[in-house]
Amino acid sequence: MNDLIRRVDAALGRPMAASSDYDLNPEITLPSDRVLRPAGVLVGIFENAGTPVVYLTKRASHLKHHPGQIAFPGGKVDPSDTDEIAAAIREANEEIALPSEHLRIMGTLSPHETVTGFNVVPVVAEITRPFTPKTDPTEVEEAFCVPLSHVLDPQNYLIESRIWRGSRRKFFTVPYGPYYIWGATARMLYGLATRVSG
Repeated sequence: MNDLIRRVDAALGRPMAASSDYDLNPEITLPSDRVLRPAGVLVGIFENAGTPVVYLTKRASHLKHHPGQIAFPGGKVDPSDTDEIAAAIREANEEIALPSEHLRIMGTLSPHETVTGFNVVPVVAEITRPFTPKTDPTEVEEAFCVPLSHVLDPQNYLIESRIWRGSRRKFFTVPYGPYYIWGATARMLYGLATRVSG
């Protein structure tokens, strides 16, 4: 096993606090009675010619929520799913044709609350065999890879801000080449980076 993947494996056993899209905006007060919808996303790691990479997607531009944004394969838990892990595996198969039998589930990160009302469980898995991504055009515009070393380096993360619904909101970013990785995806990756480096 690659040393970087081994480090991720070991880090998943360490405790980690839950995260949210509001982490950098403590002035926002959330209702205590809010109900979050469960979801799972797949942090798929593949060793490509000795270099571990993470699979990400660019969401289709016609989608109602987060069009064109960078995301993990994944989505809400359906009635047919036993849990968030099952949802992440199913969605990865639907979105990028990643076969479930190609996965070794390594563990999960702590849940992440999104501004869209989801409680997302990031499922970290090693992709044990090569596969050819085939995107579902109704959901995904592109599937691509980012070096695991890039997203595991806390120095590659930036905090930026923009006006959203009348107030300035801060968020994490971890740009890579032409891809602007930000928001919930960047925050979950940052959680993984700090767990591995901590």
